[in-house]
Amino acid sequence: MEKVFNTPLANLLGALLVLLAPIFLQGVEGTIGVNYGTVADDLPPPVQVAHFLLKSTFIRCVRLFDANPEILKAFARTGIAVTINVPNDLIPQLTKLTFAQQWVEINVLPFTPLTNIVRILVGNEVISTANKLLIVSLVPAMETLHAALVEKSLDRHIQISTPHSLGILSNSSPPSTGKFRPGYDTHVLKPLLEFLRATHSPFMINPYPFFGSSDDTLDYALFRPSPGVFDETTRLTYTNMLDAQLDAAFSALKLLDFEDIEIVIAETGWPSKGDPGQAGVDAGSAAEYNRKLIQHVMSGIGTPLMPNRTFETYIFALFNEDLKPGPTFERNFGLFKPDMTPVYDIGILRPMVANAADAAAETDHSHTNSCINLLMLLFVCLMCL
Repeated sequence: MEKVFNTPLANLLGALLVLLAPIFLQGVEGTIGVNYGTVADDLPPPVQVAHFLLKSTFIRCVRLFDANPEILKAFARTGIAVTINVPNDLIPQLTKLTFAQQWVEINVLPFTPLTNIVRILVGNEVISTANKLLIVSLVPAMETLHAALVEKSLDRHIQISTPHSLGILSNSSPPSTGKFRPGYDTHVLKPLLEFLRATHSPFMINPYPFFGSSDDTLDYALFRPSPGVFDETTRLTYTNMLDAQLDAAFSALKLLDFEDIEIVIAETGWPSKGDPGQAGVDAGSAAEYNRKLIQHVMSGIGTPLMPNRTFETYIFALFNEDLKPGPTFERNFGLFKPDMTPVYDIGILRPMVANAADAAAETDHSHTNSCINLLMLLFVCLMCL
């Protein structure tokens, strides 16, 4: 029998989860993270950014695109989980143990444990670069870096992985047909997945419904009601593009017998501004995508092929980055402006209070009443269905 996830009850529950997201976020800090990019000349100092995230938001995970020492120092004693990145061009050198040891000595040891470094990413979307030297060096570099961590007894606390674009798939639609590109599947990805399994590290992907959408599929990409996509093989209906992208990756993993490896969303987001005439590129659509994204990955619903689970997810990006090249939208993925005011609200800011003690008590009471009122509304709506 066909399973359909787009029902009046499901839509109602989804709407309520959006309303409750700021309340739920307080209990599951760390599920949602942000990508902290720095390709800009107008960003606030890292110390100010770290303090802002700690005191003013529910975000407790941050991914960096390098191992910037100033930023790593700024996050000391915050408890925020930090992921750092080895640049692509260093991957061939990282295959040598002496270089890997030196990299750890410079970029990890001076900052841990005061800074909560939890993961090192070796490169970014390496396979999609088509650079043969980088690709053949990727897994050896990850293995050598792991050996350097083991020497310093850091391997229990720091995972090693690498993020992939969906370009590593030769097939992705329908999701059940997802498979890795021929040649890369057995020679690169299988050894990589064996490493991830052995080190209890996640498979990280960068799904972007924004880049897969068109005027005809905008509703599908933005989690809006739509006809969806029916998978003839599994008899499942997909009501949003993110689920389809995640399940295509899962199908590829399953084809190689690695379906037990955790999937982490390393990047996903939606720009708030684009060039004239771009459909769905505005602050309202960006807010809608990211708000519904949080609701969905935190809900525990999972995907049609991966039900009953949540996904560690990193939104791209923390700030708009005014120096990024390319079309206008590339510079406008940020949740916040350089002055740290929100570009739009998705429920990750803590309630602002004037008087810490009294206002905090009032806020907690208000949250409790809001929960009760919303639950009563849900009960009434269910009675009317």
